[in-house]
Amino acid sequence: MTVVETVLNRTPEPLRAVLIKHREMLKFALVGATTFVVDNGVWYLLKLSVLESKPTTAKAIAIIVATIVSYVLNREWSFRTRGGRERTHEATLFFVISGIAVVVNLIPLYLSRYALHLEVPHVSRLVQEVADFASGSIIGMLLAMVFRFWGFKKWVFPDDLGERRREQVTRLPR
Repeated sequence: MTVVETVLNRTPEPLRAVLIKHREMLKFALVGATTFVVDNGVWYLLKLSVLESKPTTAKAIAIIVATIVSYVLNREWSFRTRGGRERTHEATLFFVISGIAVVVNLIPLYLSRYALHLEVPHVSRLVQEVADFASGSIIGMLLAMVFRFWGFKKWVFPDDLGERRREQVTRLPR
């Protein structure tokens, strides 16, 4: 019995039905939480060691690592019964959608800084940092997450191509 099945068996019936109905979204959120930890873990590991003088380079490497982890986990777990494209085509679409999502993520931060002028010297350093966190790490991340979920389901792992994968999954021994 898998971990997910064990958790579902111990979940009260009304909640179990909701979790089963929205299982892709729940799995997608868990993958997102995992890659958030990977991203920040790699970033701080690099930023506090070999790339101490280059935090932006460290963040770029961390984003790349987290995106690769995200692709593998989403393909093999969140959307395992969808898709069916050739792997290179699927991976290309995944990274294009992820690239667009980075831009979506940056829009609220850009608006906060340059349209609303929530930056030093217009506001205090504390207000700037709170605004950056709220707009970049919360609002931007949530908008990008919604965009990724929609884009991955629509273009990267479409349900109409997933019939073959569903047949393979049902034939696998458990």
